[in-house]
Parts: sequence; C-alpha cells; structure tokens
Amino acid sequence: MKQLGVLLILWMNCFAGYGQAERLIRELHDPQTDQVLVIAHRGDWRNAPENSLYAYQRAIDLGVDMIEVDLEKSKDGVLIILHDHTLNRTTTGKGKPGDYTLAELKRLHLRDGLGAPTANTIPTLTEVMQLAKGKVLVNLDHSFPFYREAYEVVTQTSTLTQALFKADEPFEKLQAKYPDLLDKITFMPVVDLDTSAARGMLTTYLKKMKPVGTELVFATDSSSIIRDTHFIQQAGTKVWVNTLWPDISGGHNDDLAVEYHDTKNSWDWVLAHGATMIQTDRPKELLDYLRKKHLHR
Repeated sequence: MKQLGVLLILWMNCFAGYGQAERLIRELHDPQTDQVLVIAHRGDWRNAPENSLYAYQRAIDLGVDMIEVDLEKSKDGVLIILHDHTLNRTTTGKGKPGDYTLAELKRLHLRDGLGAPTANTIPTLTEVMQLAKGKVLVNLDHSFPFYREAYEVVTQTSTLTQALFKADEPFEKLQAKYPDLLDKITFMPVVDLDTSAARGMLTTYLKKMKPVGTELVFATDSSSIIRDTHFIQQAGTKVWVNTLWPDISGGHNDDLAVEYHDTKNSWDWVLAHGATMIQTDRPKELLDYLRKKHLHR
C-alpha cells in the first residue's frame, strides 16, 4: 500500500506538470490575457552555471513560464546548449563546439559565474526538452541555422507546442529557408528597433504570419514603435521585452529594479509600454513583483 501511495503521488505530480504546460501554451497564444509571461534567460544563471540543466531546474522550481536556450551543434550533428560560439568562457574546454563530438563535449565541465569548474556538463537540446516537458515553454534562441534539427528534437520528445522558434531575419529570408516548417512551428521574430528597417520588417511579419509575439530590442526608448505598441497588440500579437541589460531595453533593465529599487523606470515602464512577455536575469524578483500586482499566478 505504501508503494502504491508513492506511485499515486508521482502520477499526480506528473499530471499537474502537464496541466501547467497546457495552461502556458494557451496563455502564449492568447493576446488578451493580462498575465505576464516570465522568461528565465539562460535559466537561473546567477545561482547556477548558465545554460545548465541545474540552472533550468532552478528556474522551473521558481515558477517561470519559459526558459531560454542557446543552440550550437557538435561535430557529430547533435544540438547542444551553449551561448558562445566557443567553449572558452563557460566550460573547461577550448575552441569551437563543432570541433568536438558529443562524447568529447560531455567530458567537459561548465564553469560557474566566477569561472570555477563545476560538476555540471553541457546539456543537449533533447535533455532540456525532456526536462521542460509538461512544465514550461522553451525559447529556442540562436536557432535559425538549426530549425530542422530542432524541429526533429521537439517532435521526437513530444514538446513541439512548448517550443518557440526565433529569428532576427526578415520574413522573406525565413520563408525562403524554411517554407515547409512555417505552418508547423510556433514562431516569433526579433526586431531591432534602432534600425531603419524595423517597422517594415515588423509590419510584414504581422501581415504574413501573425506571430504569437514580437521581441523588441532597443538601445534607446525613443523609437515610435516602443512608444506606441498598440498596433502590435491589435494584430493579435504579444510584445516581448528583454530587461537583461540597458542596451537592449532602452535603459529599463533588471538591475535598475533590483539593485536600485526603481521599478518605476524599469519593470513598470515596460509594462506600461505593452510588454506581456519579459525575459529576465532576475526571475525570482520579477515573479515576486508581478504576483504582487496580480499579473502572474
């Protein structure tokens, strides 16, 4: 009877997790909800090695809605999670990940924020999707060169609806490269508002694809697009803002809120300008802030 009780608890936890993912998928595709989705950049990397399974598990445990992964590929064609194009900064290895097989990469260790080696190893996309399955959404950053390989992984792990494909390329280039995938994936363009092509690129995406969201990147907050995002919302698309660093959020960043206790000019500001998806390096603090405002469950 005791074993049966343990199995029942495990089954209930698993079922609850899958319900969580289904709710998040609905919210991702619902432009009318007032709930703000929180995306943990590289996991909870301030308390764990960035892009490690441990960092992602910590972020999931905090209650984030989405985790961000950066894709690279091993010599033998396996998608791995690594932000840099070299192993030098975040691992005990040197050189390009594409020069190593997965088995060789797995013998390396991830470094912590101070550069010290840890017991954590480089995860594969398959491992991350298995970890996230039924629990959170996954932001596939740096994925444009690897859409086909990533699509294969998320279909094999039955996590396709939890995966968000991204690109900072114009619609025409996306369509030319992946014409057979566009109606199969959940997609979001990344638009640099400091470029002259920003409005045209954004308008084309809203017209041609009606993406679930648009990621807006801006060094200054003077762009007419970020000053008035209503046309994006009216198209049925969410607004995504990164509050990681000042130079991609017009100075309205996480540290302003956390270190200087100035939410007025950081998180308050991005919410007032239409953001309903926020990618952050401070997931715990942002979640606490949003829950106090009843903007996160």
